[in-house]
This record gives sequence, C-alpha cells and structure tokens, in this order.
Amino acid sequence: MPQRKLFVTTALPYANGKFHIGHIMEYIQADTWVRHQRMGGHMVQFVGADDAHGAPIMIAAEKAGVTPQQFVAGIAAGRKEYLDGFHVRFDNWHSTDSPENTELAQGIYKALKARQLISTKTIEQFYDPVKGMFLPDRYIKGECPVCHAKDQYGDSCEVCSSVYAPTELIEPYSVLTGAKPELRSSDHYFFKLSDGQVVDFLKAWTQDGKLQSEVAKKASEWFEAGMVDWDISRDSPYFGIEIPGAPGKYFYVWLDAPIGYLASLKNHFDKGQARNHWHPPSRTDATFDQFLADPSVEQVHFIGKDIVYFHTLFWPAMLRFSGRKTPSQVNVHGFITVSGEKMSKSRGTGIDPLRYLALGLNPEWLRYYIAAKLNGKVEDVDFNPDDFIARVNADLIGKYVNIASRAAKFIPGGKLVGDFPALQSRAERLCDEVRNLYEGREYGKAVREIMALADEINLRFDGAAPWKLVKEGKAEEAALVCSECLQGFKVMTACLKPILPELAAQAEAFLKCEPLDWTNAAQPLPGGHAIGAYQHLMQRVDPKQMDALFEPAAEAAAPATVPGGEELAPEIKIDDFTKVDLRIAKIVNCEAVEGSTKLLRLTLDVGEGRMRNVFSGIASAYKPEQLVGKLTVLVANLAPRKMKFGVSEGMVLAASHADEKSNPGIFVLEPTAGAQPGMRVR
Repeated sequence: MPQRKLFVTTALPYANGKFHIGHIMEYIQADTWVRHQRMGGHMVQFVGADDAHGAPIMIAAEKAGVTPQQFVAGIAAGRKEYLDGFHVRFDNWHSTDSPENTELAQGIYKALKARQLISTKTIEQFYDPVKGMFLPDRYIKGECPVCHAKDQYGDSCEVCSSVYAPTELIEPYSVLTGAKPELRSSDHYFFKLSDGQVVDFLKAWTQDGKLQSEVAKKASEWFEAGMVDWDISRDSPYFGIEIPGAPGKYFYVWLDAPIGYLASLKNHFDKGQARNHWHPPSRTDATFDQFLADPSVEQVHFIGKDIVYFHTLFWPAMLRFSGRKTPSQVNVHGFITVSGEKMSKSRGTGIDPLRYLALGLNPEWLRYYIAAKLNGKVEDVDFNPDDFIARVNADLIGKYVNIASRAAKFIPGGKLVGDFPALQSRAERLCDEVRNLYEGREYGKAVREIMALADEINLRFDGAAPWKLVKEGKAEEAALVCSECLQGFKVMTACLKPILPELAAQAEAFLKCEPLDWTNAAQPLPGGHAIGAYQHLMQRVDPKQMDALFEPAAEAAAPATVPGGEELAPEIKIDDFTKVDLRIAKIVNCEAVEGSTKLLRLTLDVGEGRMRNVFSGIASAYKPEQLVGKLTVLVANLAPRKMKFGVSEGMVLAASHADEKSNPGIFVLEPTAGAQPGMRVR
C-alpha cells in the first residue's frame, strides 16, 4: 500500500478549565487511530491546541486578576500531565492566541471577502451599561417567556427547554453586574452561508460518503430547514483576533477556533518538527503551505457530537471558498456517561482523570476499556465500574497477559521451537481484519477479534496441559505447545499496540523482538529465538481502587465568608450610631461636573425648605438623567467639605464591592415608595 499523508486533529479544548474524562476519551480514540497509521508506515502530523479566545476567558481572567494571555498560559501549563499520563502523543500543542492563527484567520477572512461572501448587517443586542460591553446570551438571565421560571439564560430555559431570543426574556439582567441591560444597535459581519454556491457545495460535500450516515442525515435536515448567514463578529471589549479594516470588531471565537488546527500545524512545520519528526516515516521536507497544497494529504478531524454543526457546515465552507483543502474525514463520537448517567461531581458520577492516575490506576486499563466500547458510530460510551473491572481482569489480564506468564515457564533456556503454519495463516487473517477495523474506528470489534484468538490459544494451552507433559517426561512437547502460545501472544501484542503502547513495549522487551508494526505483526519469531525472563506485565484492578475513584473528594475547609469583599468594621454602640443622622433626600437635579470624570453634582431636597449641594463619585455607574426624581439616603449631619468644584453638604449612600475589578458596579441606595424627604433612617 502506498504511503498515506495524514493531517490529524482532535477538537480544541476551551482554555477555561482542566481536561475532563470526555477530552481523554476523544484523545484515546484519535491517538489509537494515529498509532495504527504509524504502524503502517504512513506519514502522520497529529496536532492539537487550546481554544483560547472569547468573552468567558476574558471575564475569567479579569476575575483572577490576570491578563487573558496569562490565564490561558496557566491552563496550558497543566495539559502535559494529562496527555503524558494517558500516553497520548501529539506532535505539537499550540494555541489559537498565536501569531500563526491571527495570520491565517485574517487571511481566510480576506479571501472570503474577496469572493463577496462577507456582508454587514445592523443588529440589536443587549448591552451592560455598568460593564460597558455587549452581552453574550449566556451572560443574560431573566424570567422564561414560556414557563415563567426565574433566572433562566438568554438563549434557552433549563426548566421547560424552550429556545428564544434574549430580547424575549422578562425582566432581564446582566449576570456580570446585575444591571438591567439596554438594547443597542451594532454593525456585525456575516459569512454568507445562505449563498447559493455555498449551499450547493455543502449539500454535495456532506452527502458524498465522507461523513458518518447519522451525521450526513442530520446535515440534510439542516438544509431542509434552510441555511442562515453566520454572525462572525463581536464588539470590543473582546479577547480575540481583530477583523481587518473594522476597528473595534473581533472574530467570533468559533471562526478562529478551527483555524487553530492549521495554526498548530504551521507552528509544527515552522519549528522544524515535521522535518525532524520522531517517527521517521512522518518526516517531510515540505513547507506548511506545500504540505497542505499536496492533493494526496488527507485532513482528518476527531470531534464530539455537540460541535458537528460548526465542523460540517461553517468549517468546510470557509476552507473551500478561501481556496483551501477541505476535510477528508470528520469522525464524530458520542459522549461518555457513568453507569448510564451524565457526569456529575455532586452525584459521584464524575471521573477526574488526574485522580484516576493519582490513585495508581493504570492508564492503559482505561485506554483498553474505552477502546473496547468505541465504534465508528455516533454513540455514547458508558463507563460502568463493575464492567471495567471485569473486562480488564478477565479479558486483558486473564486472557492476554496470562498467556505469556503461563507459557514462558515451559520454554527450556528461553528458546522457541517449532513451526506453526496454521497459526501463521490465522495470524495473517487476524492482522488484516484488525487493521481494517482500526481504520473504520471499530475498536470494540477489533478487541473482540483479538480476544477470540486469546480464547483459542488458552484453549490450546489448557488442552495440552504442559505441566502434565513435563511430569510425563515430554518437556520437548510442552516447549512446542508453549512456543506456539507465545507466537500467538506476539501477534496479539502487535494487534493491541495502538491501544496499549506501553504494555506492548514491555511485551516486545520480554519477547526480545523488533518493534512491532503491520509489516511484521503476523511473522513468527524464528526457531531458536531466545526470549527474555518473564516479568509481571500488568496488575489486576483492585475493586477498592474503583471505590476510591468514585468517592467524593474530601472537601477543603470552606473559606471564611467576607461580605462584600471586606471584613465588618469594629463593633459600635447604639450611642455611636445615633450620632449619624441619616435622612431621606429627593434628587431634584443631577449634572456632570466639568473637569471631573468621577463626580456628579446632586441637588437634594431633604425637607429643610432649601436645597443642598452634594458631590458624589458615582459618574462611572450613572448618567445624570437616570437619577433625577429618585429618592436616596443622605448623611445629613456630615460637616460640609470644601472641594475644588464647590462645597459638598453631606454624603449620598451607595453600595459597592471591595474588589471593584472582579465585582464592578456602584449602587445608590433607593428607599421604597412612600418615603418622604426629611424622614430619618433609624
């Protein structure tokens, strides 16, 4: 078979948190497929990256008191522990917040614009006047317009599952500040997904056999519903890539995220890693541009079923109409559940990958178990603890590993004997079948085929009973039987190698054979070949380890609650409080103070028969017209203070958080209806 050239990716994880078990499942699926390809001598460039842009990361960084770049870097620093821990070997790991991604994203946009596939449209959306930013749907809450459940998000109701526009919410408020959002207009940029040439291309591309049947069927349903243009812009402030020629406008994160695949590949090539690849058949002197322009290069993506829309409509359309290669495969998998339930830490049905490793559970147990349950369809994978123990202990160790431990002791001097043509033929058929199953991502079927050979070998061993043959003086016959078993063990090791790379390496060391690949997997070791002394290859799962994995982690002592971000003031007596005269005041007039960005000038009626002049540092939160006519609370007996702009005769009370960066906002106290100017607050 001629060498294939493959560019392989997994979905980019969002850089606002650690990897979860769903990420690890996807990485195991892709890594297994890549290792299978490398065993066939194919050229593979396997890259990943962090999806680093968007409002959630910008806001999370602000709360953490760091820049978005620093926040993302902190998340990225923790990736290696997971990937190394589960033997997932990417050739390169990068970030969408990179020069390569900026160059590529802006270049693709310009190419689409040149094809007249970019349009602008004025849209109305909610704006937080306190935070000073347009709000994504998930940062708006309010009352569901359908079932009237409180505190529902701006795009859908978690109670009745209704989907709606944020503008339909009843009494909406900003999740960030609690402020009532204002409806404002803004010019947005759109990719013309509804353009006739784009729709025609996508209809052909999604239905030509490259997608799984379930995915192709879903795509046809989208076409029946009709394509709508895709909003690809967001307004400042936003952490992302600026749109060329559009000041204050940024690419929506889902435009530049998949381009991150190309950015990581470019970074991989530009660093010389492709030219000096650790896997010799994957080495190439081609540049990044030359590699992608090669029509023989296959572009293969592994993704979850929740992001199919982006990867089968937007992504191929952007690539096609910017003059780039479109994906050859988009391999979609389902979610992972635990005992039939969705992941939930509170219910004890979540699996923390690092906790799994910290408890001493072998990462290849998980690789084997997940592979044994994966197939080429879009189906969920269920992790059942009892099933996990049974499959690992009974199949992986009881059937496969034990062949080596049982047979090695009956090989005198460790030298194999005999010739087994029937086994050779069986091995060739198995390797061909398993290779085809790996290619189609039918890992579960591949495992069953391998374990079927294990059953045959164990039956041969048990039927021959070499321990009896030795007692009967037939040591040579026992050696022949056990040599046959070890030849079968070697074939099984090769077939399991994409799933269990570390165990396979240990088995190769025991067998003293060359690294196994698809060219030598079915070839028997020659007569007289000396194997090594058997050493234990893998332990069984202790059920107590599974119990510990699902035990709720010990909760850290809850930090002391500090109201409003600051400790309460020292205790006072009632006599101290009565010295402060708090009065209801009506704001008769309010105006900006020339020369100051912080102060507003308030004219207050405190029921004294005259007006008071008070300066208040609330200009960042209120416009003058918002306050006129409202009631508030005034410290009426505060000594007058001479200021640059005049004399201030009291202090208006307002609330704010001590940490203004993470909890912005100033909130002037406002008495309920019925209060009158001059009333004392007691």
